[in-house]
Amino acid sequence: MNIPDLLRAEQPLGPTTMKSSLIDPDTDLAHECYALVYAPTPNRKRFPENCVEVKASEEEARTGADPAKRLVPAVVFGPSRSSEGFRLFYLVRWLD
Repeated sequence: MNIPDLLRAEQPLGPTTMKSSLIDPDTDLAHECYALVYAPTPNRKRFPENCVEVKASEEEARTGADPAKRLVPAVVFGPSRSSEGFRLFYLVRWLD
Protein backbone atom coordinates (compact mmCIF):
# COMPACT_ATOMS: atom_id res chain seq x y z
CA MET A 1 0.00 0.00 0.00
CA ASN A 2 1.44 3.40 -0.94
CA ILE A 3 1.17 6.67 1.01
CA PRO A 4 -1.67 8.22 -1.04
CA ASP A 5 -3.79 5.09 -0.35
CA LEU A 6 -3.21 5.53 3.36
CA LEU A 7 -4.19 9.19 3.21
CA ARG A 8 -7.35 8.74 1.17
CA ALA A 9 -10.64 9.78 2.81
CA GLU A 10 -12.94 6.96 3.92
CA GLN A 11 -15.85 8.32 1.86
CA PRO A 12 -15.92 10.03 -1.55
CA LEU A 13 -15.73 13.79 -1.47
CA GLY A 14 -18.72 15.84 -2.48
CA PRO A 15 -18.42 18.60 -5.10
CA THR A 16 -18.24 21.40 -2.54
CA THR A 17 -17.21 19.75 0.71
CA MET A 18 -13.90 18.34 1.73
CA LYS A 19 -13.56 15.57 4.30
CA SER A 20 -10.53 15.96 6.51
CA SER A 21 -8.17 12.96 6.55
CA LEU A 22 -5.71 13.50 9.31
CA ILE A 23 -2.64 11.43 10.04
CA ASP A 24 -2.38 13.00 13.49
CA PRO A 25 -5.89 13.51 14.92
CA ASP A 26 -4.54 16.02 17.46
CA THR A 27 -3.75 18.56 14.75
CA ASP A 28 -5.57 19.94 11.74
CA LEU A 29 -2.51 21.19 9.87
CA ALA A 30 -2.53 18.53 7.14
CA HIS A 31 -5.79 17.69 5.39
CA GLU A 32 -7.26 16.83 2.01
CA CYS A 33 -8.00 19.80 -0.19
CA TYR A 34 -8.74 20.72 -3.78
CA ALA A 35 -5.83 22.26 -5.62
CA LEU A 36 -4.20 23.16 -8.88
CA VAL A 37 -0.95 21.27 -9.21
CA TYR A 38 1.92 22.18 -11.52
CA ALA A 39 2.66 18.72 -12.90
CA PRO A 40 5.14 18.52 -15.78
CA THR A 41 4.74 14.72 -15.62
CA PRO A 42 1.56 13.08 -14.27
CA ASN A 43 3.35 10.17 -12.57
CA ARG A 44 4.61 12.04 -9.49
CA LYS A 45 2.93 11.31 -6.16
CA ARG A 46 4.19 14.22 -4.06
CA PHE A 47 4.76 17.89 -4.78
CA PRO A 48 6.55 20.73 -2.99
CA GLU A 49 4.26 23.52 -1.80
CA ASN A 50 5.46 25.91 -4.53
CA CYS A 51 3.86 23.55 -7.12
CA VAL A 52 0.46 23.48 -5.37
CA GLU A 53 -2.19 26.19 -5.26
CA VAL A 54 -4.95 25.26 -2.80
CA LYS A 55 -8.48 26.10 -3.99
CA ALA A 56 -11.73 26.50 -2.07
CA SER A 57 -13.76 24.06 -4.16
CA GLU A 58 -13.58 21.37 -6.80
CA GLU A 59 -15.20 23.74 -9.29
CA GLU A 60 -12.55 26.40 -8.65
CA ALA A 61 -9.78 23.84 -9.15
CA ARG A 62 -11.30 22.55 -12.38
CA THR A 63 -11.88 26.09 -13.70
CA GLY A 64 -8.26 27.05 -13.11
CA ALA A 65 -6.85 24.07 -15.03
CA ASP A 66 -4.50 25.05 -17.85
CA PRO A 67 -2.92 22.22 -19.87
CA ALA A 68 -0.59 24.66 -21.66
CA LYS A 69 0.89 25.65 -18.27
CA ARG A 70 0.61 22.07 -16.97
CA LEU A 71 -1.75 23.10 -14.18
CA VAL A 72 -3.88 20.06 -13.32
CA PRO A 73 -6.82 19.96 -10.86
CA ALA A 74 -6.40 17.43 -8.06
CA VAL A 75 -7.23 16.38 -4.53
CA VAL A 76 -4.09 16.56 -2.41
CA PHE A 77 -3.17 15.88 1.21
CA GLY A 78 -0.98 18.34 3.03
CA PRO A 79 1.00 20.27 3.77
CA SER A 80 3.27 17.82 5.51
CA ARG A 81 6.86 18.44 6.55
CA SER A 82 9.39 16.15 4.86
CA SER A 83 12.49 14.81 6.56
CA GLU A 84 14.49 17.38 4.57
CA GLY A 85 12.38 20.23 5.99
CA PHE A 86 10.28 20.88 2.87
CA ARG A 87 6.51 21.23 2.99
CA LEU A 88 4.94 18.64 0.69
CA PHE A 89 1.53 17.80 -0.67
CA TYR A 90 0.68 14.19 -1.55
CA LEU A 91 -1.52 13.37 -4.51
CA VAL A 92 -4.78 11.67 -3.54
CA ARG A 93 -6.30 11.73 -7.04
CA TRP A 94 -6.40 13.78 -10.22
CA LEU A 95 -9.75 15.44 -10.99
CA ASP A 96 -9.57 15.19 -14.79
